[in-house]
Order: sequence, then structure tokens, then C-alpha cells
Amino acid sequence: MTTLETTIRERAYHLWTADGQPEGKAEIYWLNAQREILTTSLEGSASNIAADLASVTTKPAKKAKAARSGKTKVRAA
Repeated sequence: MTTLETTIRERAYHLWTADGQPEGKAEIYWLNAQREILTTSLEGSASNIAADLASVTTKPAKKAKAARSGKTKVRAA
């Protein structure tokens, strides 16, 4: 059994016991627990990504230098 499945199973059990352990509604509790766990997981991932992006420092781009092909001095006549 995976860690995710174990977490969902435990949450479903807690929801079921909190509602007085009604018969024949195991799937409802499983799906509710699954939604809670996955939503929480996604929200945590999104906030971690946002924090990572905020911590990245951006530097301004350097100006491109014009390429020169040798000396191009113009002599006065």
C-alpha cells in the first residue's frame, strides 16, 4: 500500500467516525478524503513553486555590443 493510499484511508476513517460510522457509505468517505488530501497536496506544491520563483533574483540583461570589423577611421581630405 502506498503512502498516499494509507493517508487517504486514515482520513476517510476519521471522517467516517466523526459522522457516527454510518453503514454503506465507505466510497463517499474515501472520495471526500481523497479530494481533501490531493487538494492540500496541490496547494502546498503551488505555494512551494511560488516561493521558489519569488526567491530567484533576476538580473537585467546586458546590452549587446556592436560587432566591429577592424579599424574604420575616416581620414580628412
